[in-house]
Amino acid sequence: MLHLRMITPPDRTDAVVRVVESTVGTTHVAVLPGAARVPPGDIVLCDVAREAGDELLYELRKLGIDRDGSIAVENIDLSLSERAGRAEEEAPGEGADAVLWEQLSEATHEESTLTITYTAFMIIATMIAACGVVLDNAVLIVGAMAVGPEFGPLAGVCTGLVQRAPRLAARSLIALVAGFAAAMAATTVFSLAMDALDLFDRHMVVAPRPNTGFIWQPDLFSFVVALLAGAAGVLSLTSAKSGALVGVAISVTTVPAAANAAVALSYGDLAQMWGSAEQLLLNLFGIVLAGVLTLLGQKLLWRTRRGRRSRRTVPPGTVPPGA
Repeated sequence: MLHLRMITPPDRTDAVVRVVESTVGTTHVAVLPGAARVPPGDIVLCDVAREAGDELLYELRKLGIDRDGSIAVENIDLSLSERAGRAEEEAPGEGADAVLWEQLSEATHEESTLTITYTAFMIIATMIAACGVVLDNAVLIVGAMAVGPEFGPLAGVCTGLVQRAPRLAARSLIALVAGFAAAMAATTVFSLAMDALDLFDRHMVVAPRPNTGFIWQPDLFSFVVALLAGAAGVLSLTSAKSGALVGVAISVTTVPAAANAAVALSYGDLAQMWGSAEQLLLNLFGIVLAGVLTLLGQKLLWRTRRGRRSRRTVPPGTVPPGA
């Protein structure tokens, strides 16, 4: 269940209440007239099943509540109420499959901003991966994949493209490119410093590496895995099953490829550097492609469901809008 707290202009409170009460899956409606001070207005509270949340937010935004008032959404971890149980049963679909597009846009906006913390995680993850590729240690590679924060900007690019939000897509792309550029530059310097300390050696890089050699040798399987990981990652962000995101992070060769390219560059091994760069670009393209296609499929699915619900709620003898 989701809990909505709205500040509504007094002249639209009745319309908001009608929208809430007419949405299948809502309950626990409360109105506090004149309780809001900034901005001034009434406060409307309600609970709604997650699978009906996107439809309700869509209707509220049509009333302009997000512009002239406020809409706050919170997850309810526990609701001891028979009415809440009935509301979840009445709402079509399953909560885990529901997509809250506003929540997705907000989440990707926060995770796709170029910040010091984001850049630091990218640099640290790439340095860990550099140690992994030099030592041919798969454990370090997996650890670096889990630490890397690059899926946030990738999801932002996908969301921006599907939602036709060029600012979000551009911000995400800048964070992605700048993050990898900073990480690879820092890792190149790190590799040179480790070589000066006799902790890295050129022979360790050019020698056969059965555990990590795939990082700079892209093939069709790399693209297939990137497609699958991109779809799984987007599904984990849009549904209630976000635990899969960690698995997605350790499924694709992005940070390790950037690390291998940086290490190879520090030793002048251009073959490995270009192979790693190709692996990186192939994975990034596969993730974005799968993410966009997954979001488009979900958007089409929920738009179809919303249209069916709207047709069911049209009173007999009336003509639906656009007919």
